[in-house]
Amino acid sequence: MSTVSVQLYSVRDAFAADPALTLQRLAEIGFTQVEPYGVVENADTLRTGLPANGMTAPTAHARLLGADRHAVFAAAARCGIRVVIEPMVEAARWQDPDGVAATARALNEAAAIAADHGITVGYHNHWWEPAARAGGRTALEAFADQLDPALVLEVDTYWATAAGEHAPTLLRRLGERVRAIHVKDGDLATDGSGQVPAGQGRVPVSEVLAAAPHALRVIEFDRYAGDIFAGLAASRAYVLGEGR
Repeated sequence: MSTVSVQLYSVRDAFAADPALTLQRLAEIGFTQVEPYGVVENADTLRTGLPANGMTAPTAHARLLGADRHAVFAAAARCGIRVVIEPMVEAARWQDPDGVAATARALNEAAAIAADHGITVGYHNHWWEPAARAGGRTALEAFADQLDPALVLEVDTYWATAAGEHAPTLLRRLGERVRAIHVKDGDLATDGSGQVPAGQGRVPVSEVLAAAPHALRVIEFDRYAGDIFAGLAASRAYVLGEGR
C-alpha cells in the first residue's frame, strides 16, 4: 500500500483552532488521505479544505446510533466519503449476547439507510469488544458474524492488543471484513496515555500490517505527549517502511 490515512482526532485541538492550517501541515508531512470525525459539523470545512490540499477522505467517524443518519450520510456523500464508521458503542452493550445482537441489528438498519446515499457503514472497536467473550469468542467476532455482509470493520489494533488479543491473529480471523485498521502504538494503557509512534511500543505493528495487507492504514494517537505532527510523521514513515 503506497498511501496511509490519518485520523483527524489525533490533531483535534489544532483542527478546532485552525482547520485549514492543520490540513496543510498534514499534507506537508505527506498525507493524502484523512479520516475525519464529526462529519456533519465539519462538512463545509472538509469540502473545501480536502481538495485544496490534494486530499481525500475515504473513511470517516460519525455517531450513527441515536443520530440523524440521513444527515450524516448526506454530509459524507457531499465530502466524497464512502465509508462512515460508528466510532464507539459503550462497554455495557458488549457484556452479553443480547447486547451484542442489538448493536448488530442497529448497525444493519443504519447500513440500509446508508446504501441509499452510496455509503458503506463500518464499526471501530475499543478494548472492551475484544476483551468481552460471547460463546467462547471475542464479542467483536460474535458481532461481526451478525452483521449484514455489506458492513465492514475498522480494527483498532492498539485497543485489540490492550484487550489481551494478539492483533495479527485477530485480524486474520476477521478476514476480509476488515476494511481499515487503526495503527498506533504504546504501552497499552486503556486511558490512551503513553502512546508512541508506530514501532516504538508494545503493539506488534509490523505483524499487524502483514496480517491485513489490503486494509487502509489509518494512523491515530488518542493522546501524545510530544509534538503531535512529529509523532504522526514518524508513524507514517514506519508504516511506509522507511523506519523498518
